[in-house]
Amino acid sequence: MPEGGAEFVVVANRLPVDKEVGPDGEVHWRRSPGGLVTALEPILRSHTGAWVGWSGIADSDDNPEVEGIGIQAVPLSSQEIAEYYEGFSNATLWPLYHDVIVKPEYHREWWNTYVEVNRRFADAASKAAAEGAIVWVQDYQLQLVPKMLRMLRPDLKIGFFLHIPFPPVELFMQNPWRTEIVEGLLGADLIGFHLPGGAQNFLYLARRLAGQATSKGTVGVRSRFGVVQVGFRTVRVGAFPISIDSGELDTKARSREIRKRAAEIRRELGNPKTVMLGVDRLDYTKGIDVRLRALSELLAEKRIDADDTVMVQLATPSRERVESYIQMRAGIEQLVGNINGTYSRVGQPVVQYLHRPVPRDELIAFFVAADVMLVTPLRDGMNLVAKEYVACRSDLGGALVLSEFTGAAAELRSAYQANPYDLDGVKDAIEAAVTQTPQEGRRRMRALRRQVLTHDVAKWAASFLDTLTETASTESEADRGLHLMNPPVVDEPGTPQE
Repeated sequence: MPEGGAEFVVVANRLPVDKEVGPDGEVHWRRSPGGLVTALEPILRSHTGAWVGWSGIADSDDNPEVEGIGIQAVPLSSQEIAEYYEGFSNATLWPLYHDVIVKPEYHREWWNTYVEVNRRFADAASKAAAEGAIVWVQDYQLQLVPKMLRMLRPDLKIGFFLHIPFPPVELFMQNPWRTEIVEGLLGADLIGFHLPGGAQNFLYLARRLAGQATSKGTVGVRSRFGVVQVGFRTVRVGAFPISIDSGELDTKARSREIRKRAAEIRRELGNPKTVMLGVDRLDYTKGIDVRLRALSELLAEKRIDADDTVMVQLATPSRERVESYIQMRAGIEQLVGNINGTYSRVGQPVVQYLHRPVPRDELIAFFVAADVMLVTPLRDGMNLVAKEYVACRSDLGGALVLSEFTGAAAELRSAYQANPYDLDGVKDAIEAAVTQTPQEGRRRMRALRRQVLTHDVAKWAASFLDTLTETASTESEADRGLHLMNPPVVDEPGTPQE
């Protein structure tokens, strides 16, 4: 940890490195491939930076060294992982914030552990931060940290960003600890969401819940759009749609090695006329079953030819000890088996299903190889896979089928959009993507790429941090991606969301 503390501190559930143990038992720490790490690493290195997080390993006291970044590891016991992470974060908050696709579970023991772990993260951030430092807290696992940190260190400038959807008010009100969470978030100076709707939901709740608390002696809240007055503090709330390192992906996808591997993938699949692709963490929010059912019906109706079509579904394992995930995986694999049993020929399955992680370069090659990208979540905060596919298509080939209920849908208007709850609509979108003319495909992909390449993850991080560091103004410039004083609007297709 830097002497005297760090000027810029990131607080996230996970550290920016993954532990790897070699055959000889030697430990290496490899940088995580996520977009957040990519966006923030240059800022951490250019300032005196620190990252507070958990190593991902139970009962670990590892405190890895990363050149140029101070690492403050927060150890978690097996019980804390079960109750704070698998329990309250992923069996209570995750389904609640994703429109209750699966019923959330509310257990006081989970909540108590969530509070305790959040307190430990706040303590670690307090110790890591220099006087007057900027602290950026990330995501739903740490929603109590801003208030806890504010009480420990009122000198800090605190930001919070939610990487998943923020739910409608009626759903959020189910949560027995709804007031504590809203008050926890209001400890920040700036609270960011992907979409204006999430910001509006939170502002309503801040007025309704934190305002109610005045009878208990808590500081009252007055709000107007984009600004919440908490006592003498002004908390700003806005929409900052996250993106990807689109320039790096574009460069990689153009490389000879990736192009060669993409051609090999098509040959390995039997050189079909159409390759469809799904890339998802195996989660009930992702709508993998939706696209499989749509494909099954399109094949049955002979709107798509089984002899000319292969769908590749890459499903990264996720939360494999949770019962709802076990049942979901069984259902998806049954759908795959039914389609292949009905429509495949020997040696030529219609659906190629891989339930394992795929290396990054291999994934980019799949993006380049695929004619149609299927992104059909029932609910998603943003969905960066859709943007990654677009960034990889410098040839202006391919087509994107995109759920209306992703955050990305507000920006990627030239995709073939569909309501994932309307199976006929999903089928129509897939058929339109498969049968589009080359001219129409190039027109759509050109518009999609203009959006994705212009608004990358570095611009997202700069937008948030610039707004956080402003003290005099409560309204950002138009090119920063949001307005705080007026209801946000969405521009015409192919332009950024305000």
